[in-house]
Amino acid sequence: MKKISHLLALSAAMACGQAVADEAAIKKALSEFMPEGKIDAVKPSEIHGLYEVTMGGNIFYASEDGKYLVQGQLFDVQAKKNITETKLAGARKAELDKLGEQKMIIFKPDTPKHTVSVFTDIDCGYCRKLHSEIDQYLAQGITVRYMFFPRAGKGSDSYKKAVSVWCAADRNKALTTAKKGESLDSKSCENPVDEHMALGEAFGMNGTPMIVTQKGNILPGYVPAAQLAKILASE
Repeated sequence: MKKISHLLALSAAMACGQAVADEAAIKKALSEFMPEGKIDAVKPSEIHGLYEVTMGGNIFYASEDGKYLVQGQLFDVQAKKNITETKLAGARKAELDKLGEQKMIIFKPDTPKHTVSVFTDIDCGYCRKLHSEIDQYLAQGITVRYMFFPRAGKGSDSYKKAVSVWCAADRNKALTTAKKGESLDSKSCENPVDEHMALGEAFGMNGTPMIVTQKGNILPGYVPAAQLAKILASE
């Protein structure tokens, strides 16, 4: 029995050592391929020989030697579960927690039940529609945490408006004013708009508004308050 126990322990140690070696090889290969990227984690995936690589709000897969990369969704057919999306949701939530509410503009109800994070563009029509109904979201107990994603890019009028809103004495009031199409005093200060944009890109944004639920799931586009409340209650 002792021999068997020793063999099992040795086998486990060898497997662990191999996994560590594979992770090191993958990190080395990826750092050479994407020197600007920051690898958060490398670990064995559900498929033998394939490793899961987490970078910010993204997940992709790599061969043991880091020579091959696979970008796509991994499904558990028997469980009828999208493994990749489930893990991506967790990664998004972690990234939002890392950013922190101090870098968001928050509209909070008297009795909070749910929280969503919304990437918004001041000049986006559906973004304006969503914000024009902010009282309906608050009435449903939904806390709305805004981040900026000016689709026209850095330096655009939308970008400058976002900065001016952030630098205003009352950000919530300034955001509402800007969403109505009314003019704002141009202001400049240290702001998180670039961080917002980088996070949106990491989340694979392709339009605004983009709602991220409290579990890290993405709801693209405008969602009416009552419908959103039902979705959040079912998470």
